[in-house]
Amino acid sequence: MYAGKTLFAQLMDFLPWTTFARIVERYGGNHRVRALPCTEHFRVLAFAQLTYRESLRDIEAVLVAQSAKLYHMGIRSPVRRSTLADANERRDWRMYAEFAQRLIAQARRLYAGEDLGLELSNTVYALDSTTIDLCLSLFPWAPFRRAKAAVKMHTLLDLRGSIPSFIHVSDGKLHDVNALDLLVPELGAIYVMDRAYLDFGRLCALHEAGAFFVTRAKSNTDLRRVYSAPSDRAQGIICDQTVALSGFHSRRNYPHHLRRIRFKDPETGRTLIFLTNLFGPPPQAICELYKARWQVELFFKWIKQHLRIKKFLGTSENAVKSQIWVAVSVYVLVAIIRKRLDLDASLHTLLQILSVTLFEKMPLNQCLLEPDHTSGQDMDPNQLNIFEY
Repeated sequence: MYAGKTLFAQLMDFLPWTTFARIVERYGGNHRVRALPCTEHFRVLAFAQLTYRESLRDIEAVLVAQSAKLYHMGIRSPVRRSTLADANERRDWRMYAEFAQRLIAQARRLYAGEDLGLELSNTVYALDSTTIDLCLSLFPWAPFRRAKAAVKMHTLLDLRGSIPSFIHVSDGKLHDVNALDLLVPELGAIYVMDRAYLDFGRLCALHEAGAFFVTRAKSNTDLRRVYSAPSDRAQGIICDQTVALSGFHSRRNYPHHLRRIRFKDPETGRTLIFLTNLFGPPPQAICELYKARWQVELFFKWIKQHLRIKKFLGTSENAVKSQIWVAVSVYVLVAIIRKRLDLDASLHTLLQILSVTLFEKMPLNQCLLEPDHTSGQDMDPNQLNIFEY
């Protein structure tokens, strides 16, 4: 793969470009396009993500400075900011969304054997959303508050490898619980959610589809105890009960029994009440499952800090969604490379290295291997020390 290629070109070689070409053909992405076809548009947006570019002028300046290397990066003509702005406006964002989903499927196969640290063979998902604030005057298509705009990323994260298996980008007004209507429940999978997703009609649909859920009860949830199992207060389990809903509407929406676990965190002293339809595992496993949900919060924090999804290269809905989906593709691509090259470095470390070395010509695995900073054994013993007097 090396053959004198730049690191950026080697990264792009991991992408299934034949699949991308079929997707572009299906959407007619290159119809009447004379400059910057969809493959080059994707490469430019991926380059902007990897090198932390934050404006069209910024991207143009860097690419002009490296114009002699553009052809070897797969970009066959100079990129002008007006051309890039038009592409962001007009190239259908659904092409990049579908391509990202193909990469996600590939990454999930690679990480399927990851150990969750829990004695469960089920696939475990964490469902949550994050809000990206926008200016209402520039993004009127994404209303959120009276004088504020925003988009939401509703994300279903596979906890094996922290790979997003489902992402839906909406305006800020779409409530989190509505994301449950967009999911296709997976038989035997476990969905871990916070209280925002406590809707018994939707949870019943998950239950009847053969899926499991773990969530938290609200303070006004009306429940009736049916049976109490022995609990170990030494491990913070105050009670482990089988319960039924008592409210008229909630009982009609969810006529089945639920499991209620009251847990007191020995470190913080905080008491949490979990509701689940998962009756088999011990109560400690249910608590650990909900604790693992924090990975989706870390995922949102990570992509906001290390990918360019807070400053956008266009103000239209198409431009914003295209940039978000390319950012997701870059995240998943780096995760795929990390697994295929069997690297121990974190995704953050890999991105930091790539951000300053993309134009270098060296083997990719050699660049991404963490140097061994062991000691001064490799130092010349005759080298003078400038701090000696």
